[in-house]
Amino acid sequence: MINDNKKLNIASNGMEAKIQAKIYNQKGTEAGKIELPAKVFGAKWRADLVHQVVEGMRSNKRSGTADTKDRGEVRGGGKKPWKQKGTGRARHGSSRSPIWVGGGVTHGPLSDKNYKRKISKKMRAQALFSVLSKKMKDGEILFVDSLSLPEAKTKKAVEVIKNLSKVSGFKPLADSKKPRILTALFGRNEKAEKSFRNLPQLEIVFLKNLNPLDVLSYQYLLIENPEESVKFLESRG
Repeated sequence: MINDNKKLNIASNGMEAKIQAKIYNQKGTEAGKIELPAKVFGAKWRADLVHQVVEGMRSNKRSGTADTKDRGEVRGGGKKPWKQKGTGRARHGSSRSPIWVGGGVTHGPLSDKNYKRKISKKMRAQALFSVLSKKMKDGEILFVDSLSLPEAKTKKAVEVIKNLSKVSGFKPLADSKKPRILTALFGRNEKAEKSFRNLPQLEIVFLKNLNPLDVLSYQYLLIENPEESVKFLESRG
């Protein structure tokens, strides 16, 4: 259920629909409103596309270091364990056979396997828009005018998160001990980065690196500098 703070005001004048959202300051009070493009925050949920892109990104992260040796690569086993006949035991030609302990591995993983999957820019952008739209519909995106701090102090960052948790629907921001908040900074901000990175419930990314996998990995998304951030996101599509 969407509370008053998260209601989407969609206005259409014959052109592309616009979605209105509130902007908050570091004190947790409303600082203004912003019109969001429907193609970014009002897109249709496409589970098939999101799944394809997310699985592709996960696959691209694989290092591919798993490697096993077959019977020809395992050291030893050159001598026949025992003569072919007359012992009463089964016939074996090498102690490095896959059925022996310490022998080679049959059809095991090899380090030369390529896990890379190609993901087009358009697919990645459309999947991101679909995920952002779902987050917006569920009331899990919070727009903050600025996260700049006068000095790099974790105490200041804690105060900001506590203030933002007063916004209706975002109470878990301050209570959580597990990573639940993805914070997208528009640009480099050394003081903010050093201050917020020590909070266990928060992860910092730069807006230019925002992707569907990261957004889905966290419950809430905080977007700093909404005006510029929205323009950048819209340009990606």
